[in-house]
Amino acid sequence: MTHNTLRNQNDFSILSKEWIQNPYPFYDQLREQQPIYWLSSITHKGWFITGYEEAINILKDQRFRVRKPLPRNTHKFKDLKYIQNEMMLYKNPPDHTRLRSMFQETFAQQAILQLKPLIEKTVDDLLNSVKSIGTMDVIQDFAFPLPSMIIAEILGIPKEDRHKVRSWTNQLLGVIDLTRTNHTLYKGNEIAQQVKEYFRDLLLKRKQMPKEDVISQLAQNTSLTEDEIMSSLILLLIAGHETTVNLIANSILTLLTHQEQMHLLKQNPSFIHSAIEECLRFESPTQITARYAAENIMVGNALFKRGEQIYIVLGAANRDPKKFSEPNQFDITRSPNPHLAFGAGTHYCLGSQLARLEAQIAVNSFIQRFDQITQLDPSPRWRKLAGFRALKSLPVSFTAK
Repeated sequence: MTHNTLRNQNDFSILSKEWIQNPYPFYDQLREQQPIYWLSSITHKGWFITGYEEAINILKDQRFRVRKPLPRNTHKFKDLKYIQNEMMLYKNPPDHTRLRSMFQETFAQQAILQLKPLIEKTVDDLLNSVKSIGTMDVIQDFAFPLPSMIIAEILGIPKEDRHKVRSWTNQLLGVIDLTRTNHTLYKGNEIAQQVKEYFRDLLLKRKQMPKEDVISQLAQNTSLTEDEIMSSLILLLIAGHETTVNLIANSILTLLTHQEQMHLLKQNPSFIHSAIEECLRFESPTQITARYAAENIMVGNALFKRGEQIYIVLGAANRDPKKFSEPNQFDITRSPNPHLAFGAGTHYCLGSQLARLEAQIAVNSFIQRFDQITQLDPSPRWRKLAGFRALKSLPVSFTAK
């Protein structure tokens, strides 16, 4: 297959208001024309993969590798480059395998289940704090603080520092998105400098006075360099926070816009597990993940040339009608549901079990605790991100039981 270009590329601007608000019709058009499509109408041109089988095959094929989003000659953004250089997210085997193994025990299912009482208490405290008011912003009052508190507890970030750490993660997300600008990068570089200094100081304190937390474990680990430790902490902070915020908020919004499904879940709380899986498929928190071809590779009848960029559109693969019946229908009883919201292969999301558990507890508690939940803004406002499905706010009113 030779490189194809869309007949009217302006219709497919990932910066357009229409795309940000609702990318799924664009995904459908791309997939209908070709599930493997060369798109040159974006700054970082490359292949867009919108078919499920094509996406999972590429994710599992180690000839398709990850690389840092910043180009090599980025001396202006040296602090950002510093934290990306040793970040597990941008490492390939064997370095990725070595770094990932350091955190397998922390994020294993058995360890995550031990956090259930803490998550339940945090959820209860957050909902109790708004119960008498009758209104809340799901993002600011619930979906944002919950994963922030949990990942901060796991890592060992002092309570007095958690507010500024939450702000840092929010701003760093835009640095790795397709929509990033020079302004985003300059701001991200400033934040990266602050984060570096913060964690360097905290690691020094934990070396002197260790506690029962991940930072203390890493501070005593002699097999990792300081750069690897710093980058790992920053990655865990961002990944452990942002994806779960989006998952909780997107799940609540989707239920609010599908009242019959919310009623079904309210009447049958045991459906929460399949409900969260369907939310992950229907409004995937991470929409796009990137790879590049390490060599010339044929996939189907498409030739990926060495060095070419590949964008695996998880949000599109999860609505591929060849894999999912009635893919644009939201069904909390859907089974099986082999979505790719957490990726696949070597880079499958390390924190997937934690994200699932937090979302299950948060969403179930929210809809069981409150009645007459009403979305106050009929047109949800999405952040200007192409690679992530993230709401700016979600104001609701409710009556407490």
